[in-house]
Amino acid sequence: MFSIDHLAALVAKHVPRTGMKATAIAHVSLFRADEPTTPVPAVYEASVCLIAQGSKHVSLGDRTLTYDPAHYLLVSVDLPLVGHVTVASADAPYLCCKIDIDQAVLADLILAERSRAPSIDLPPLAACQRDDDLTDAACRLLRLLDRPESIAALAPLIEREILYRLLTGPHGASLRAMAVADSRLNQVSRAVATIRERYDRRLRIDDIAAAAGMSASSLHEHFKAVTRLTPLEYQKQLRLHEARRLMLAEGASAGHAGYSVGYDSASQFTREYARLFGAPPRRDIARLQESGGITTPL
Repeated sequence: MFSIDHLAALVAKHVPRTGMKATAIAHVSLFRADEPTTPVPAVYEASVCLIAQGSKHVSLGDRTLTYDPAHYLLVSVDLPLVGHVTVASADAPYLCCKIDIDQAVLADLILAERSRAPSIDLPPLAACQRDDDLTDAACRLLRLLDRPESIAALAPLIEREILYRLLTGPHGASLRAMAVADSRLNQVSRAVATIRERYDRRLRIDDIAAAAGMSASSLHEHFKAVTRLTPLEYQKQLRLHEARRLMLAEGASAGHAGYSVGYDSASQFTREYARLFGAPPRRDIARLQESGGITTPL
């Protein structure tokens, strides 16, 4: 069985310097930091994050969790989090593997398992004690990066095993709740998906509520309980993150980026951008470029 040290070696091999790297395995991203980072707001997709070396704090509203090689982070629904690496150095960098949750595979596993979903609302964010079988599966998945011809055939099988390990883990009930149509977590997830699909357009709360199968008042109550934001605040964060990506990755001007994500007022865009990221667009992008362009630490 592969160890956490083996996972660290695999991540370090494929990310030799500070930064985040998408891999040839569709749902897998790797991250490395050679020093602690400042708090960075980002929208985390439903995923599991396995730290192989180092440590990180992540916050949702006033709730803060720490995860490290002894604990993995489970995100059951797309959430606006603020995270920062707390333990990292050039000699012992922070190393992390993020595996996005495939909802179709998850639903298939739950049907095959034939277990009941929990009848209570569960937290969508949890730090869970590391599981040796989960670490072993993650190592086998990353080893496929050195055998790209095997990825198409074997990666889906290992990803399915990883989802099974999560389902049978201490917070698997929150994943089951995600797949049950009338659970609050599933309904909020549908609202999130609707906002993400239409983030650059004017949204009507009644339309989001209808897509989620909730009343407008119920949507506000449960959406904020899960994400710590109202639906419109969530949309605003999506817009600002996408604008930041356009400026950093595609060289868009602040004016073009703001207009592209749905802002009609340049001054409003600049004001809200600075409120979220701590600096106006031009200064923030210059700072990111100096630090290697890292916007979403895992």
